[in-house]
Amino acid sequence: MAGLVLGVESVPDGLAAGLLAGVNPVAGLYSYLYGLAAGALFTSTTFMAIQGTGAMAIIVADVDLASRDDPVRALVTLSMLTGVVMIVAGLLRLGRFLRFVSNSVMTGFITAVGVNIVLGQLDDLTGYEADGANRVLRAIDLLFNFWKIDVPTIAVGATTITLIVILQRTRLGPLGLVVGVFAGSALGSLFRFYDADIVQVRDIAEVPRSLPLPTLPALSDIAVLIIPAVSLAFVGLVQGAGVSAGFPNDDGSPQDESQDFIGQGAGNLAAGLFQGMPVGGSMSASSLMATGGARTRAAAFYAAGVMAVVIVLFGGVIELVAMPSLAGLLMVIGVATIKPARVMSVAKTGAVPLTVMSITFGLTLVVPLQYAVRVGDGISAILFVIQQSTRLVTKRLVFHDDGRVEETDPPATVPPDEVIVLQPYGALFFATAATLVEQMPTVTPESVNSAVILRVRGADEAGATLLDVLATYAGELHNAGSKLVLVTDNDRVIRQLRVTGALEVIGAGNVYRSSAFIGETTKHAYGDARSWVAANQADAGHGDA
Repeated sequence: MAGLVLGVESVPDGLAAGLLAGVNPVAGLYSYLYGLAAGALFTSTTFMAIQGTGAMAIIVADVDLASRDDPVRALVTLSMLTGVVMIVAGLLRLGRFLRFVSNSVMTGFITAVGVNIVLGQLDDLTGYEADGANRVLRAIDLLFNFWKIDVPTIAVGATTITLIVILQRTRLGPLGLVVGVFAGSALGSLFRFYDADIVQVRDIAEVPRSLPLPTLPALSDIAVLIIPAVSLAFVGLVQGAGVSAGFPNDDGSPQDESQDFIGQGAGNLAAGLFQGMPVGGSMSASSLMATGGARTRAAAFYAAGVMAVVIVLFGGVIELVAMPSLAGLLMVIGVATIKPARVMSVAKTGAVPLTVMSITFGLTLVVPLQYAVRVGDGISAILFVIQQSTRLVTKRLVFHDDGRVEETDPPATVPPDEVIVLQPYGALFFATAATLVEQMPTVTPESVNSAVILRVRGADEAGATLLDVLATYAGELHNAGSKLVLVTDNDRVIRQLRVTGALEVIGAGNVYRSSAFIGETTKHAYGDARSWVAANQADAGHGDA
């Protein structure tokens, strides 16, 4: 039953995806059919349905394939390139790197995708072809020309939206979408009978009464389409990872994000070979499979078979689907994509996540999607570095005779004849170097015969900037007759000290390699430093005598 429902539901959904992508709506049907079948052969996630997604469709629309010499082969090339990138990512086991895509970026991106879907359907929903460089400007143009809206066209779209919203809450469930689209299309046919200008699928495309033959990609388009293909792959893989996380296998078998990458890549190769648009892991279709009673991936093959039968036997019916009905369907999908609770959750986590989300959202609305998410990721990384650089806190550790260790603020300056143990909390890297210096006691001419112990336990590497800062500080202490002592638990840090020459300034004897016992080496360094201070005091006293 799950396969039957998914197969029937995928017909209007596939047409709508093609419409959203700005290609022949039939290409959406082909992508859903072949992507679903081929992807199911290789994915590790049983219920992952490989179909078109709203985000990927909008990226395709922004590519403007119609401007290519052969738009059909350009679409084939784009889909197959996307598949190759996905397969390579899977073979290289790159699934683990998706964790670096922040929730703020994806929330801003997906929310803007939902808004873009809604705005992108206004022309087909209203019958008015708005003018503007992007969807936002075209929506504004519509507002200023609202009297040009075609009433029969918007009536068909509004009827479709109303029926889908109502029927999806009944026992029909996902089939309510199908009923809504075809009921709206029936109303559109009635309006056409009375000479209303209701656009149907047959007005812009012919639905063949057979499945397509394989089509080879256009090699000349690869250079132009490789960047959009990488962007499509990235978005598809991120969304697919969400499907993997959301639908564990019923039999308890392990899931592998990288293997799912390969499955999505296979789906794109098959979809592209048979004139379909790029596809990825679809959350809605996967949910339909899981909740519809599917037990194995056979449901995906069954759904693909149902689609094939519908295309071959009922192509004439598909051609009667009204474009305003498809626009209404996409409107519902777009609104459902927007999750206010998720947006509020990100907004409440802090200024940086809110800023990243807002910038990504704004960019996604006004620039091509293949650039928006990557720019958002870049801004997220920059703001993260800035945030981390200001979160470093340095404390002084005071060792008492009873064995207790007290944590206090460091002194403003290095006092004479003392041992100061400092513990920085936070990430130690190039961006925090300046913050660390600001928080360490200042070296003055009075900072004589003292030892400053810096405990950098937990740092994997220091970096040239931080090492330069430490070497400079060590030099200042040396000139004042004092010294810097480092305690680290990582051999890489020690190697970096040696390679950069910082070890010569600090002194090899002043660098301690931590043991497995927390605090043991620091106490050892503290004891040695006290003995050094005391010995210097004794030498100074002997000299005075």
